[in-house]
Amino acid sequence: MAEGNGTTVTEFILSGITDDQQIQVALFVVFLAIYLVNIMGNLGMVILISSDSQLHSPMYFFLWHLSFCDLCYSSAIAPRMLTDLFSQRRTISFAGCTAQLYFFAAFVSAECYVLAVMAYDRYVAICNPLRYSSTMCTGLCIRLVISSYIAGTVNAVIHTTATFSLRFCDSSPINHFFCDVPPLLALSCSDTRINEILLFAFAGFVEMSSLSIILISYIFILSAILRIRSAEGRHKAFATCGSHFTGVTLFYGTVIFMYLRPTSVYSLDQDKWASVFYTVVIPMLNPLIYSLRNKDVKTSLRNLISRKLRFALT
Repeated sequence: MAEGNGTTVTEFILSGITDDQQIQVALFVVFLAIYLVNIMGNLGMVILISSDSQLHSPMYFFLWHLSFCDLCYSSAIAPRMLTDLFSQRRTISFAGCTAQLYFFAAFVSAECYVLAVMAYDRYVAICNPLRYSSTMCTGLCIRLVISSYIAGTVNAVIHTTATFSLRFCDSSPINHFFCDVPPLLALSCSDTRINEILLFAFAGFVEMSSLSIILISYIFILSAILRIRSAEGRHKAFATCGSHFTGVTLFYGTVIFMYLRPTSVYSLDQDKWASVFYTVVIPMLNPLIYSLRNKDVKTSLRNLISRKLRFALT
């Protein structure tokens, strides 16, 4: 546990999103609806991809893990946030705060690399279609996903250990609705310069290395698409990448905004809303983006519903 000035901090207080009770009720209804859609969408994608043999391909294998990461990191945040909207005293134990930060950081970091792997998969499919099956073999896909989770775990361990090695001299409220690194650094009574460097270095490495893979893949993809002579062929190639590119833009835009800035320019009150977007809203949007724009997923979903209806009627 963190110690400082003779006191031992055993719990933290979360300030939450707002103290206005009327706004709290409205936010609870909105965020509950978003979280339920998130759970149904991502869990539905996991079940659908697992149960339909037509979706047992590298692209949907990676999409399964994207949905799994979305489900895990949003569930580390959203239930607690919803509960705190109606709590008078929003306390969280030292261990609970540590666990929340760890699981959030681990699955967000893993998702960065899963998105990068998905971009590489699209690069191979479009630029080397004849070698796709041999290149994206089962063994390589498994190794890529395991590497993503290992990288996420390492990043989470570093940030969690470094953050909770600091001294917290009292239980002043964390100016946030969950235990994240920037508001915890602002609360600490230790010198946080090394932690700021670690945050910028390791978060920057995870985000920039994965984003570089995505950008390089898309440069080659765009070059290959522009060489396709038929308009139909170009449209089909763009369609296979459109969903992924949309998801990448939304995810990386907010994550880079949140973590690749000096802590001196943070505005925690404003950053709460950016955090809401990538912890609650984006995990809800991803299954919608990938299902509504994907013919295979829509066909598989219709077939699954038809089978369930036939079973129920017999």
